Amino acid sequence: MLKRRDVIKLGAVTGAVVALPLEEVAATVFGPSWSAAAFSRPLPVPTPMRPSRLRLDRDVYDLTVDKSTAEIVPGVRTPILSYNGSFPGPMIVAKRNRLVQVNVHNRLAADTAVHLHGGNTPQSSDGHPLDVIKPGASRTYLYPNRQPAATLWYHDHAHHMEAEQVYRGLSGLYIVEDAVSRFRLPSGKHDVPLMFRDVNLGADGTMTWELFGQPNRSTVLVNGVAQPQLTVQRRRYRLRLLNCSNERSMRFTLGNGASFLQVASDGGFLPRPVSRTEVVLWPAERAEVVVDFAPFKAGTQIMLENADGEVDTAKQLLRFDVADGPGLFNADTSYVPATLVPAPADRKPTVTRKVVLSFDAANGVFLINGKQFDPDRVDFTVKRGSTELWEITNTDTQFQIPHSLHLHLIQFTVLDRDGVRVPEWETYPKDTVRVPPGSTVRILATFDSEYTGVYPFHCHFVDHSSVAMMAQMRIVP
Repeated sequence: MLKRRDVIKLGAVTGAVVALPLEEVAATVFGPSWSAAAFSRPLPVPTPMRPSRLRLDRDVYDLTVDKSTAEIVPGVRTPILSYNGSFPGPMIVAKRNRLVQVNVHNRLAADTAVHLHGGNTPQSSDGHPLDVIKPGASRTYLYPNRQPAATLWYHDHAHHMEAEQVYRGLSGLYIVEDAVSRFRLPSGKHDVPLMFRDVNLGADGTMTWELFGQPNRSTVLVNGVAQPQLTVQRRRYRLRLLNCSNERSMRFTLGNGASFLQVASDGGFLPRPVSRTEVVLWPAERAEVVVDFAPFKAGTQIMLENADGEVDTAKQLLRFDVADGPGLFNADTSYVPATLVPAPADRKPTVTRKVVLSFDAANGVFLINGKQFDPDRVDFTVKRGSTELWEITNTDTQFQIPHSLHLHLIQFTVLDRDGVRVPEWETYPKDTVRVPPGSTVRILATFDSEYTGVYPFHCHFVDHSSVAMMAQMRIVP
């Protein structure tokens, strides 16, 4: 395994930046030349990838992992890592309860593994960090999709490599849909996925990799490009928000008095829609919102911002340009009901576990319960079908290091943070929870998946997890 203790210690303690390039990259800060073109490019809107083959019992997709280039900056080809040459990766749209088979072919000189984040999958298809695809090899992943409709995503999970390889482009959307929608939410071209991540671009448009490099990743991309615009009609739109940054948290707001109506979280629909003026997403978190542009006159420009952005390229993310209404023969028939899905049944935990997230400054390593990740160690043994209470504490107050916790396989309920009940949009269904420095978060996890085996749980600041902040649970019958 790679040894990066000195790198972590240098980056996290002294604040220094250490580059660990996959290839030679420029280290200069991208100059102001591209900012003049802000909001001049249309937003690339993902379209569903076509299956390679359709079988009676499954849809088959092929993904090739390889080097490629992308036009992040107009007129400049940036070297990236990609699935099928796409940046971000192709969007897979699956039907609930219909099997999806994904054949992944590794054309890189490095290991890779694919994890379906939020997926209810057998251990053999979970994308365990040590269950890798070697260079030149292929692997088949099977996703049964026996779970509620939700906005999921897939990304690289090869141990020690995931931070750099996700940063360079190895992630994509995976949407589970009900065969017949129970709601009349905006659909088709009015259902817009938005993947946000930050990047450090050199003056020549080259992507610069730095472990713990978030302070220098000053440009936020939306669906792979910086500061695009989207022309919208005066009607409702469904926006699927995903923060796929390595480390950056985002606080989304809308200008001109527009607001969000949140209908879904990480793993699917909320019990009821919730009106919000801002949506906070830490890395890997998702939210589905409905925005109504009908009240705004044609010609109105509405900015989607990250209120926590330190410069314009990290703050002003996407401009909506309002056009005329949908027209007589294309009327907006979408509707958001007052209730969406039943709230989860109350379950009493039979086990309480302590999970402590910490940084060992003396040795320069991140720890869970005082231990570095060891793939040969099982940290928790969990009875399938049981409900457990996990108390997650972030003790990294000296350096004010934020963490999150992601559990593979299941969705859980967030109860409270520092004794205060979390708002209803953060309760359930969640697979990643944010844990600020000095905070304790309690979650209620019911292991109701049909699958058993060994699954990871880890910090989803992937620069942290790639260098030891990970543990394992064994689900037993």
